[in-house]
Amino acid sequence: MHDLKQIFARLEAADLELTEREQLVALGLYRELARGMPVGREQLASALRIPTYDVAAALDSNELACLAFYDDQNRIVGFGGLAITPTAYRFIVDGRELYTWCAWDALFIPELLDRTAQVESTCPETRLPVQLRVAPDGIEAVDPMKTVVSFLSPSALRIEETAAETTESFCRFVHFLVSHEAGQVWTDRHPGAFVLSLEEAFALAQMLNFSRFGLVLQRARE
Repeated sequence: MHDLKQIFARLEAADLELTEREQLVALGLYRELARGMPVGREQLASALRIPTYDVAAALDSNELACLAFYDDQNRIVGFGGLAITPTAYRFIVDGRELYTWCAWDALFIPELLDRTAQVESTCPETRLPVQLRVAPDGIEAVDPMKTVVSFLSPSALRIEETAAETTESFCRFVHFLVSHEAGQVWTDRHPGAFVLSLEEAFALAQMLNFSRFGLVLQRARE
């Protein structure tokens, strides 16, 4: 077992520090993006019932700007691990086919959406399929049962300026693998990576959501 509090303390030190307004805009953006279409700023402002200039100010802040991918019409097509453009991680919510940037995204985003997701990917070591059903409060099903998650050591984390840099420096190390043995073989070839159990990775995901979005998540549930 790993010391999750110690791991998360290091993650948190390199993580975002969102204002209440930035939390509100970010959570609203996740939920609009989960509809499966690009999200414009006016659309997001309308959904949140706040002025467009407040949405723009939040999205252009140093904290959120590094999380977004835009299309050629300045609409958001990916944000903070959730995308409508294809990746190696299919993330099906309410029958809509979405995607995540890495395995860990698929564990923390269901709580942000307040929706259960069907997750499908391929083990990078064995090329075998991995499937999960992830609810907001836990993992309901997984196949294979021994699936683990590769993760990047917090000591190797860097604060990045763009979403593209984040996917390159962090996400490429974070995968579902069919067993601890497969995970160990893969991480041995990738310095800085190590293996977490699925339960440990989900617990870290819950810690991340509470740290980033605790205030607005609580209000959304009321």
